[in-house]
Amino acid sequence: MGKTVKKQRPVNLDLSTIRFPVTAIASILHRVSGVITLVAVGILLWLLDLSLSSPDGFLQASAIMGSLFVKFILWGIMTALAFHIVGGIRHMMMDFGYLAETLEVGKSSAWASFGITVVLSILAGVLVW
Repeated sequence: MGKTVKKQRPVNLDLSTIRFPVTAIASILHRVSGVITLVAVGILLWLLDLSLSSPDGFLQASAIMGSLFVKFILWGIMTALAFHIVGGIRHMMMDFGYLAETLEVGKSSAWASFGITVVLSILAGVLVW
């Protein structure tokens, strides 16, 4: 069969010492925001169904949306959606050749996507509250 080779590689199990580059953080957050958006679609569709079911359902949905906790969740959903859209546009610009696929452009576009998301998050907060 195959040989068993014992590799003497260092193993770092202390996660607090690992430093991800900004491009990796942007990529991971893009995936996480996609999952959050997918789950949020189900929740928001349920809320829409409740509000359209009857006049009482609309009042129930209005009462749910009036809660401070739910407004905070809605703000988080809108922030995740904003980051996912901005990150998707960033990836499409790279794919179509509008942004060079170099390390410097990747870093600067990741920081730009974070900045744009902060602005959109603040606007979402103003819209929710």
